[in-house]
Amino acid sequence: MKIEIATITDNKLIAKNIWKMKIEAPLIVKDYKGAGQFIQILVESSWNNPLRRPMSIASVHNNEVSIIYKIFGEMTRILSKKLPGEKLDILGPLGNTFIFDDDSSVPVMVGGGVGLAPILNMHKEYLSQNNNAILIIGSRNADEHFFEHDPDNDIYLSTDDGSAGIKGTVINAMEKSIDKRKNIEIFACGPEPMLKAVKQYALDKKIPTKVSVESYMGCGIGICQGCVIERFNENQSDHSYHEKYSLVCIDGPVYKSEEVNIA
Repeated sequence: MKIEIATITDNKLIAKNIWKMKIEAPLIVKDYKGAGQFIQILVESSWNNPLRRPMSIASVHNNEVSIIYKIFGEMTRILSKKLPGEKLDILGPLGNTFIFDDDSSVPVMVGGGVGLAPILNMHKEYLSQNNNAILIIGSRNADEHFFEHDPDNDIYLSTDDGSAGIKGTVINAMEKSIDKRKNIEIFACGPEPMLKAVKQYALDKKIPTKVSVESYMGCGIGICQGCVIERFNENQSDHSYHEKYSLVCIDGPVYKSEEVNIA
């Protein structure tokens, strides 16, 4: 983990309200371990906005880290205005990575919203060494997608309104693409309702599943206790906070789906 004053090399709109930024950060790249990890960005150094913002790593190439973000509030709006050559104070890489329980299984990678960043990262890293993976990405409509529905290459898009790919949620896309597949393992990241639905689908089908949990974070290193999630621990003591709860920033963000309570 490093704090690095990094240089923005690219920052552009890639879909409706969705941006991709590339950052030259050799110290972060040197410590990078794999898909699932994230960085904490100090967007603006001021008393009004003192906290860093967590951003999943969407790719790593040479000395560059990329992130994919959506404009939700003032800080992401400020981030979208930054230009190549400007500096960013970033902390990372943080968190754990996606790991296979069974190396012979076929990965089904499911992303929704800006939670698609670590999923796209995992997909790219996996395909660089293998050729058998299923990618499912959901959004509200076609305007929020920035690549094509391509079932022949096991890439499935879903949209709530049916304007691209399969109409419905990622669950509808999963039902059409993996119901008859054998020996699969699901990896998912996205909004809580999506993760909850994926978890239930996987439990019903008895499919091993890992989820990357999105959470608000103040520090990213376990000090502020702002990213608490309830976990299921058969051995927990009645009065043990640390056995009943987990900190997403240092214990996650990737968990086995049965380990944590997704609200």
